[in-house]
Amino acid sequence: MAAPIVLHGHFYQPPREDPWTGRVDAQPSAAPFHDWNERVHAECYRPNACAGISTEEGERVVNNFERLSFNVGPTLLSWMQKADNEIYSRILDADKASRERLGHGNALAQAYHHTILPLDSVWDVRTQVRWGLRDFEHRFGRRAEGMWLPETAASDETLRILIEESIAFTVLSPYQAARWRPAGGEWVESDHEAIDVRRPYRYLHPDGSGRYITLFFYDGEVAQSIAFGNLAASAEGLLNAFGERAQEGRLVHAATDGETFGHHHRGGEIGLALALFVETDKRGLEVTNYATYLEGHPAEHEVRVWAGEGTSWSCAHGVGRWSRNCGCSTGGPEGWSQAWREPLRAAFRLIKGHADEVFTQLGRSLLHDPWGARDRYVDVITGAAGLDDWLVRETRNSLDKSDLGRVVSLLELQRNAMSMFTSCAWFFSDVGGTETVQNLRYAARTLEYLEALDCPMPGDLLMSSLAQAKSNDHSIGSAADILRSLSPNVLTGR
Repeated sequence: MAAPIVLHGHFYQPPREDPWTGRVDAQPSAAPFHDWNERVHAECYRPNACAGISTEEGERVVNNFERLSFNVGPTLLSWMQKADNEIYSRILDADKASRERLGHGNALAQAYHHTILPLDSVWDVRTQVRWGLRDFEHRFGRRAEGMWLPETAASDETLRILIEESIAFTVLSPYQAARWRPAGGEWVESDHEAIDVRRPYRYLHPDGSGRYITLFFYDGEVAQSIAFGNLAASAEGLLNAFGERAQEGRLVHAATDGETFGHHHRGGEIGLALALFVETDKRGLEVTNYATYLEGHPAEHEVRVWAGEGTSWSCAHGVGRWSRNCGCSTGGPEGWSQAWREPLRAAFRLIKGHADEVFTQLGRSLLHDPWGARDRYVDVITGAAGLDDWLVRETRNSLDKSDLGRVVSLLELQRNAMSMFTSCAWFFSDVGGTETVQNLRYAARTLEYLEALDCPMPGDLLMSSLAQAKSNDHSIGSAADILRSLSPNVLTGR
């Protein structure tokens, strides 16, 4: 019997559309392409969906998404649907092909805006999860069985919400497991023994109901070698790593950024295609996916994750990379500080708190169920529902055209306010970076919606917090200076 393997690719780009125009502006750093979406698409997404390989039978073009476990960020899929519908369709078709081959689809949903869920409010976590599920169902034509957590960031509260939203499984880093035990056995602490990543684990809801989510902890050594070593360069190296760990009935699996294959490692899509479509059978390896494996091997062991604010796969300090100057960064000269992270998040939380108050107060008089309507607004965003029909269902009777306009402004207020927390704003080295400025654009747009709703944000405290988010480049100034340049009238000092 062949030994089962799963390779998961997390495909994602932060949203890059101008929140005023809906268009992606030129990004010179992505040259010779117009922007980074176009560049990564040309280097990774298209090559993986149309990988040309040489076999004993001749030349073939294969779709790597048919053999990868994968998730593609909802905002990336939205862009791709418009920019290259052929490749968008091939990704959806790959999920159908895997369902026909395995009985379960390769695709996982993703929390919508790629925010760090342990740092979000409970209501925002629920909406991010629900938007991700609804977007997935609209595109893939089925209910998602699993969900990818942005940066695999998880906490007890995050996992509890996933259980309550009926998500069957997710994938975490092995270092996020705190302790585990066999059914009815003694707990084993991770300080004393590494978790066995070849089996699934149950994480039980704390309410005693017996509800649980299955957690797969990927093989950290294999994943590290794929992402930062040379395993992505050849089918032989990739399958050697899996084959060395292969054992009948036990799952060998790894997760990495999908952009590893083709963007980070040029030509990586070819080695991946040869590995998954040609060489696995010769090695006695069976390419499967998480849902299929879980059907035949339900979790029996129980696991707990680390208590506290949360953990992730790309920060050794839990989720500090997205909230404070923890020491993790990418890019920038030596000596640059990320002290701007904490005041930037504090400023965004001030805006979000005010936006939530306005949404609650105004929404009560306009919507039957304001927060439920926010959850369902994703159907308008995806095109699953027309705006006019949606408004008829969600709004109170006898609203005039002006009131209906206020409803749309309230929902767009929330959409932009959640977009402010897209994770990439904190991932890199400086507050003046492309991704952070994009989130500041969402902040400016949120503030403009508040002005339009006659509920402007008091400016003094916000200005103080933004001014503390100082760039390492003195010519840029601070987040307050950037925000003023984006929308000069939103910080009035009121």
